Amino acid sequence: MIYKLKDICIKVTDGSHFSPKAQEEGYPMFSVKDMHEYGFNYTSCKRISKQDFEKMQSSGCVPQEGDVLVAKDGSYLKEIFVCTETKNEAILSSIAIFRPNQEIVNPYYLCYLLKSPQIYNYIASNCVSGSALPRIVLKDFKEVEMEVPNMSTQTKIVNILKNIDYKIQNNYKINRNLSEQAKALFEEELLKFDSVPDGWKEGSLIDIADYLNGLAMQKFRPSGDENGLPVLKIKELRQGYCDANSELCSPNVKQEYIIHDGDVIFSWSGSLLVDFWCGGECGLNQHLFKVTSKKYDKWFYYAWTLYHLDRFIAVADDKATTMGHIKREELSKAEILIPDSDSYKRIGEVLGPLYDMIISKRVENRKLAALRDELLPKLMSGEIDVLEVEL
Repeated sequence: MIYKLKDICIKVTDGSHFSPKAQEEGYPMFSVKDMHEYGFNYTSCKRISKQDFEKMQSSGCVPQEGDVLVAKDGSYLKEIFVCTETKNEAILSSIAIFRPNQEIVNPYYLCYLLKSPQIYNYIASNCVSGSALPRIVLKDFKEVEMEVPNMSTQTKIVNILKNIDYKIQNNYKINRNLSEQAKALFEEELLKFDSVPDGWKEGSLIDIADYLNGLAMQKFRPSGDENGLPVLKIKELRQGYCDANSELCSPNVKQEYIIHDGDVIFSWSGSLLVDFWCGGECGLNQHLFKVTSKKYDKWFYYAWTLYHLDRFIAVADDKATTMGHIKREELSKAEILIPDSDSYKRIGEVLGPLYDMIISKRVENRKLAALRDELLPKLMSGEIDVLEVEL
């Protein structure tokens, strides 16, 4: 049947339009910037007093189990997820709350429905105002029409898509654990010394790796008969993937500027970060270093570059006028320890596979997400029969 959103939801609203004063401890308060694919980021959110929380609670700004939470302002519809339990947590107006009538619609079905390209395109064209900070107009959103099948079909579709999401979430958990292990191992093996051990030597980052700056890819657009490669810029590195809005470059740029899964990328300007790229083949833009070495393994130069990241960020912030950055000379000031060959091999035999597994899980997640996103509109439209899908 065809329903308007307002007819399948008990409540359609947004969070508080008043932002209480933040404090060091207290109740979590989330805005759209704290949302990620499956929930909230507690490390970045603000905290508020009990009194302010109770005010927000009384005004309906505390999500309940089964609510569908939608990024409303800024990167609208970028994140949509189901609230899995009622907690003492409040949200601000940049997040919308859809409370589904569960006699008509499964909360997870509504969540996936709102993620479908058909709904996204309609919302973008008809329910968004503002240019500097685009935001969804809820009174228009309420009128959006969508097809909702019977509960049995909804459940089957949800089970297929949730099974993929479960695998993705499980990989996230595994990778968090692997990252913690790798960090602890690196600190235990390479940072515990008061003096340089016998056979070891001191050096800097430029002694163990090459830092290749990217190209100004606007000068290397694909020609008419070329299938362009997405350009890896700071935005893509931060989000971990390229998207439809990513710029394109010629696939015939020099091979050293082509990035592949597992490459170490260091953003040295703007948002400084170091990461393994796991978003598929792309072209390296300026303001990003591709980190490689002919002598040392990936685990070694990645771990040492990551270790110095906080200092690089502090240097960039100190020098920032409009956009902070570091100069290449900072790499030569970044001190490291190079183990003797036996120690290097022993440490690498443990640390290397941890990083390899992290890369493997992230690449797997990219492919699972692509599968989910391909199935989603086809399942929603009935193009694929739910009985034909096997995972």
